Formats: sequence, structure tokens, C-alpha cells
Amino acid sequence: VCRSNKSPWVCLTCSSVHCGRYVNGHAKKHYEDAQIPMTNHKKAEKQEKVQHTVCMDCSSYSTYCYRCDDFVVNDTKLGLVQKVREHLQNLENSAFTSDRHRKRKLLENSSLNSKLLKVNGSTTALCATGLRNLGNTCFMNAILQSLSNIQQFCCYFKELPAVELRNGKTAGRRTYHTRSQGDNNVSLVEEFRKTLCALWQGNQTAFSPESLFYVVWKIMPNFRGYQQQDAHEFMRYLLDHLHLELQGGFNGVSRSVILQENSGLSASNKCCVNGASTVVTAIFGGILQNEVNCLICGTESRKFDPFLDLSLDIPNQFRNKRTKNQESGPMCTLRDCLRSFTDLEELDETELYMCHKCKKKQKSTKKFWIQKLPKVLCLHLKRFHWTAYLRNKVDTYVEFPLRGLDMKCYLLEPENSGPESCLYDLVAVVVHHGSGVGSGHYTAYAAHEGRWFHFNDSTVTLTDEETVVKAKAYILFYVERQAKSGSDKL
Repeated sequence: VCRSNKSPWVCLTCSSVHCGRYVNGHAKKHYEDAQIPMTNHKKAEKQEKVQHTVCMDCSSYSTYCYRCDDFVVNDTKLGLVQKVREHLQNLENSAFTSDRHRKRKLLENSSLNSKLLKVNGSTTALCATGLRNLGNTCFMNAILQSLSNIQQFCCYFKELPAVELRNGKTAGRRTYHTRSQGDNNVSLVEEFRKTLCALWQGNQTAFSPESLFYVVWKIMPNFRGYQQQDAHEFMRYLLDHLHLELQGGFNGVSRSVILQENSGLSASNKCCVNGASTVVTAIFGGILQNEVNCLICGTESRKFDPFLDLSLDIPNQFRNKRTKNQESGPMCTLRDCLRSFTDLEELDETELYMCHKCKKKQKSTKKFWIQKLPKVLCLHLKRFHWTAYLRNKVDTYVEFPLRGLDMKCYLLEPENSGPESCLYDLVAVVVHHGSGVGSGHYTAYAAHEGRWFHFNDSTVTLTDEETVVKAKAYILFYVERQAKSGSDKL
């Protein structure tokens, strides 16, 4: 109807193809039009027997019933649904093959692309793989693509042994689940591993993370449904659950044992968050020192808090600035946000400190120091804040460095750090496009083997550093710069 090629859904009753509900909703309208009651009584009785209108997502091959408003796993006795899946898969494979031939010819004929793809004197093909949007899942795709480009973190999962979750006749067979299916035999680590393995192989243009999303629904109820979610919140839930599952192991095998045996990360480099160390805390884990001083008696309280990322406020004086080119006054920088986070702050009346010496709540000051820096420094810019009734977005451009972010001045004991141990280089950026946390769109920029890519769901394009630094960053991933003599550095 609308000639859109995004999110195609095929009706398994009449074989017509329409766009999904997050494009123009013509597949849903097709279902609603088919439900118009017939005037003829006999026809109406006949219609009552056909209660469910089933369609299939042509991208992920999942089957959906509009009447139940849920995904279904049932097939006919003749296995017709599986035959439709196989037919669509064959069509996609043949189209993908011809598309690769077309792209190869374009690369050979385009001097611009040949220049962009020239690495060490030889031209290479674009090997990046996109992630299909399963219905407002761009928040998940942007995080997955960012994490897939953090080399040591990604390599650890890809080198894990595969876990067989199904036995007997169903072993090795792809299954299609529903939200309500009572199957607890799921592994986030395993599906995360399989998703990372599917990226950067170059054998397909886009991969559907449907199995991973199903596990997310099972173990993270907050992310059930197809509404837009917050990418930072998803990242924290994902890392926390990966950490917990790696601690407990799967099928009786402790993943922390595998970490110690196969990883080059020594125990001294690990930061514990909620129990034993895992690759999550070994890569992202740092430690903050929280100093609180009572303004009445001067009593100082110190507490050490482990962290996987730092959430930074954009200072109030920069919040009205909209674009990079049309700003008056100084530009907001990442250093301004870090300074605001670590500067001495007087707590307001709602955050009075319980002083153990005064035996009551008193006015106090608070200051953060970084006691231990992580191997990968994840910085979250707090762009969403609550007003009286709404959660507004701070759209300020924040300038950030691609290389050489120096964290030494925020350390508790900078004198104990080496000359290059506090320098970080950017590896990935998550960007939120739009005005609200419950709407808009997420994409990611990430560096892979010296080249920058822009990940926009299924679409992956080469880009340049000038484009990356203009992005209004939401989450920044910085990798510790490799010291020349340090073998255990990233």
C-alpha cells in the first residue's frame, strides 16, 4: 500500500504483504478490515470458526497472531509454517547473494569506496553485519554493536564453549517461542555469545537477534513488549545479568573458572561487584571513593563503591545550548561533565547526612574520587531528566575526544599511576535521536580495525572521524590505552 520495504509482514491466510505496526501499520489494518462482520448469518457462522488471523515477520520469520496479540509456536500437521519459513529464507539468501555481487561491482567501480576500504595497501570488502529491528529494539541493537567492538570483552564470549540447551529430537533445531511459554531453560550468556559470533563474519547483511530478545523477555521483565526502552538502562541490566550468570555457571560449569583459565586477566585486575569476579567486572569494573564531610563537626566518612559505568550530569549552564554551530559562550565538553561529577558538592536539605558523631542528620558536603579505573571506561551522559510531569531531554552537544582522554586528575592517588595508564581512546558511541526517552531512535558509532562504522539497525555504513565527533553522544565507551610494556593491557 505504502511501497515501504521496512518490516514486511505476510498474511498466512491470503499471502498479502504489508508493513508492520511501527512503519505505517498496514498489516494490522489488513487484519482489522478482515474482521468486519458479515451481514449474511450463515457467512457469519462460518467466520466464527476462523478466529485467528496469523501472519509472519519476513525478517525474523516469527509467527504472530493479531487476535491473541502474541507470538505463536504452533504449526500445522503438515508443517506448512516451517515450509513458509524455509521458502522465505531461500528467497532472502538468493537476494543476498545477488546483492553482494552488486555491491562488489560498486566497490570495484567506485574510487571513493575503494579509498575508504583501503587497508594496508589492499582493498577489503565491508564485513560488518547489522542487527534487524524486531519492533523498537534499536536500543538493544545499539548496545550490542557497541559491545561487539570492545575486543577483549567480545573475544571472551566468542571463545566460550557452546551450551546445548535442547536434547533429543529438538537438539540443534531452531525454536520459536512465545512470551508466555514456561521454558526456564534459557541462557543469556549463550544467546549473547551466538549473537556476537554472528557479527563481523561478513556472510550476511543483517542478523536477527530474536533468540536473544526472547531470553531478555524471560529474565528481564522490564523489557517485555515492543515499546521504546532506554539504552543505558538496558546495558546495565544486560551486564548485571551476564555477570550473575557467569558467576553461577551453566550445566554445572562455572564460567568464572573459564575466565581464570582462558583469559589473560589477572586477579589483581578484577573488581568485584556482587560476589566473585567475572569478565564483566574485569573489563568494566572500577571503584569510586565517596567522601562525605559533616559541616557541623567536620567528621569525615569514606565509602568505596564499585561501578560498571559513570553517569554524568550535563552542567546546568550548558543545558540551553542546542547545536554545535549556533552556540554562544563556551562549549560543553566531556571534561566539564567529569569535573561536575567529581567536584565538591554541598548536599541539599533533602539529602541530609546522618552524622555518627552528632547522632543526627546534618548538612554536609560530598566528593567522588576514582580509586581504581576500569579497562573500559563507560560514560553515560544524563540527557533525560524529570520536570513536574514530563521526562525531558537535554539536547546539548557535548564535545568529547576520540583519543587521549586523560583521567589522571580524577584519581584518588594519581602519583601511583604510570604515565600512560590513565589515557583512554574512544571505541564506541551510542546516540539517541529524538526528543523523548520513550520515543526516538538509537544508533551507534564504533571503531573496528582502525575504521569507524555507523550501525543503524540492519544498515551498516563506513563513516569518518569528523562525523563521529559531531554526534550528540548518550553513552561513550573508552578503552584503556595499551602501554608499550604492559602485556595485560587492552
